[in-house]
Amino acid sequence: MIPEIVQIPVAGADNFSYLVICPQTGKALGIDPGMSPESMLSVIRSRDLTLVILANTHGHRDHIAGNDEILKATGAKLAANTLDVPRVDIALNEGSQLQIGEIMVNVLHTPGHTPGSLVFNPPGALISGDTLFVTRCGRADFPGSDPAALYHSLLRLAAFPPETKVFPGHDYGPKPQSTIAFEREHNEYMKCPDLESFLKLRMG
Repeated sequence: MIPEIVQIPVAGADNFSYLVICPQTGKALGIDPGMSPESMLSVIRSRDLTLVILANTHGHRDHIAGNDEILKATGAKLAANTLDVPRVDIALNEGSQLQIGEIMVNVLHTPGHTPGSLVFNPPGALISGDTLFVTRCGRADFPGSDPAALYHSLLRLAAFPPETKVFPGHDYGPKPQSTIAFEREHNEYMKCPDLESFLKLRMG
């Protein structure tokens, strides 16, 4: 079954939150409420959705600040990689899966931007947090960042089918979402032929 993915601009920021919705059951996975959880909550209420799990792509404040308010309002469980978000209900890592109604969401561990960065892979899509943006990629100069790991994480995402939709953590690109085919063609970071050229471009 193909889920509905709702991209939610976070009020007052260039972040995106997401809802992955099972159309059969109205159950949903929320991702990265950011600094304005009301942006996500308003969609949940207006659509009469049941938020089962709230997940984080990584632990930076601009993605997780709204966690507590969402959890309190919905009773959802919190899921993240404990390298980034220590106290969770569901610890996620490479190969984890989240069942949302009839939808199965696969979890990829994509370190680089942070040690515990995750990408969520519902059928046909990648919700890529700050690992992959439209025509760009995440910074690798924060404490805990690893630019070599980021390069290998991007190579992993580039190997997905070309029609795979890309939903980034920020509105940094020429359009709010894209595909792996578009990124392979237009993303200079993803086109780097080797680690050395990537390090020069990302860290230079």
